[in-house]
Amino acid sequence: MWQAEHVRELLKSAAPERAVEIVPLSTIGDRDKTKALTRLGGGSGTGVFTREIQAALIDGRADVAVHSLKDLPTEPVDGLTLAAVPQRGSMFDVLVLPEGRTQNAESSGGESLLPSASCLLPTAARIGSGSPRRRAQLLHHRPDLQFVEARGNVETRLRKLDEGQFDALVLAEAGLTRLEFSGRISAPLRPPFMLPAVGQGALGIECRSDDESTREALARLIDRVTLHAVLAERTVLSTLRAGCHAPLGVWTRLEGEALRLTAVVLSLDGVQRFESERIASVVSNGDAVELGRAVAEDLVAQGAAALLVSP
Repeated sequence: MWQAEHVRELLKSAAPERAVEIVPLSTIGDRDKTKALTRLGGGSGTGVFTREIQAALIDGRADVAVHSLKDLPTEPVDGLTLAAVPQRGSMFDVLVLPEGRTQNAESSGGESLLPSASCLLPTAARIGSGSPRRRAQLLHHRPDLQFVEARGNVETRLRKLDEGQFDALVLAEAGLTRLEFSGRISAPLRPPFMLPAVGQGALGIECRSDDESTREALARLIDRVTLHAVLAERTVLSTLRAGCHAPLGVWTRLEGEALRLTAVVLSLDGVQRFESERIASVVSNGDAVELGRAVAEDLVAQGAAALLVSP
């Protein structure tokens, strides 16, 4: 809902001639708070936060869909188009400890689980996270860690943490900041220690492909730097034919007029890790796609694709 309200405010400024009404919808990913995400959506977890919203676009109940871009599958849906990607929030993950044990993020050095700061978490600490990407990267550094499925909204997860169901949570910094929970951040989890999810911190705004007036209005919200970054990231995902919940992390950053893209693929237990990095001048959407494809093809050449095959 925060994201929908945010996009409504952006549209009110960019396209004041358009009236904007919010149509609340829930998805299976919202409603089923017990099963692991990877067990929903036909067993892959793909599209569990997006399919029902996209259906509302197709049948005309809504004209615009606002997604967390990291949840939006790369496979296009007939009749729909990704019309806008506004400026991105933080793309990184953070560690959250129980209330009263929160460490100042400034003192963590940005690598809160590395040996120099391992006192943050005891041996065999229980980490609340259902993300294979987060689990694999944490296990790569700390194979002693234990993982517990953490579902529900941010408030629910924080309550469970404070009740002692977990020793720590790993959450997206953007979500905590948007919901005004940034004070709960104990330590940042930054690259190269942990790479974010594809599209993390960014919003993806869809509409019907034949709705020209809405496409024109949404085009005013596009942030080109963010768009090029997420296009490169999503191309890595689609080229590897990996789902939204694959143990795959990416990191894009602008260096002058060039875009640097790093991607990692890990085994679920964190033992195997493949990495590729490329930098290229990106002035068009096509340049961004080519950058993502080059990184993905290098990972394939290394043998990383074998780790993304479902058992």
